Amino acid sequence: MDSEEKWDLVVKPQVSVFDLNLKEVWRYRDLLILFVKRDIVAVYKQTILGPIWFVLQPLLQTIVFNFVFSSSFSRSINGCPYFLFTFCGIACWNYFAECLTNTSNTFIANSSIFGKVYFPRLISPLAIVTSSVIKFLIQFVFFIVMLIYFIVIGRVGMEISWSVFLVPLLVILMAMLGLSIGITISSLTTKYRDLRFLIAFGVQLFMFVSPVLRPVTPEAVNAKKHFIEMLNPMASILEAFKFIFLGNGTGTLSWPWLLYSTGFAFLTFFLAVIIFNKVEKSFMDTV
Repeated sequence: MDSEEKWDLVVKPQVSVFDLNLKEVWRYRDLLILFVKRDIVAVYKQTILGPIWFVLQPLLQTIVFNFVFSSSFSRSINGCPYFLFTFCGIACWNYFAECLTNTSNTFIANSSIFGKVYFPRLISPLAIVTSSVIKFLIQFVFFIVMLIYFIVIGRVGMEISWSVFLVPLLVILMAMLGLSIGITISSLTTKYRDLRFLIAFGVQLFMFVSPVLRPVTPEAVNAKKHFIEMLNPMASILEAFKFIFLGNGTGTLSWPWLLYSTGFAFLTFFLAVIIFNKVEKSFMDTV
């Protein structure tokens, strides 16, 4: 073979476990968009209600939880309608949970594709996070519509502050946490398949110890337990969302705890990249 022969594409193993290879991901952005469309359209393509399920699913969850828990927690959220309080928490939690559970199955679910054609493996989990954020935005718009309705009828006071500009940061932190934990678990499940059976149960259980259905402010819970509950990196994010849109008494905007959640998200993302890049080289031998 001519030593000067040039190839359009050279596939070679990744040298550094710290390399995200973002240039390669950008080159395959069309594939990323295609995967996002697939994730959104394929799920509800043959359903009667179609995309309405994006809103109907958290709405039904909210109605059920409102019926079960409203009498227990409605008094501790400063007069805010428990329906709004719960929907806000469920919408945020569902985004995090969907990012985590779907990315945790990346290697196994896409093993047939990975074994046949080359593309940056990070495309798959990134597509999941992107399609999930589109669903979250649809739910978020519905939440804003309900919030405006409750403001019009006088059930909620209208308070708009600069803190609303923190919303994109909070969404990014939820995405990073879900993506990082998810691809770490995905990397481990190539050898330890048992982890797949624990994910769905673990996420559901973790929801009930997070401030999704109840406030976690010091006034609402035992002050001694407050520190322990806030060690959950999702706690300060959920609390901030509720504080921004529903006002003081429904949540708290704590800069130290948000800084902790930010540091936790970046640390887990850094570790996830190392594990993902290491497993990516040889996962086809074990999957």
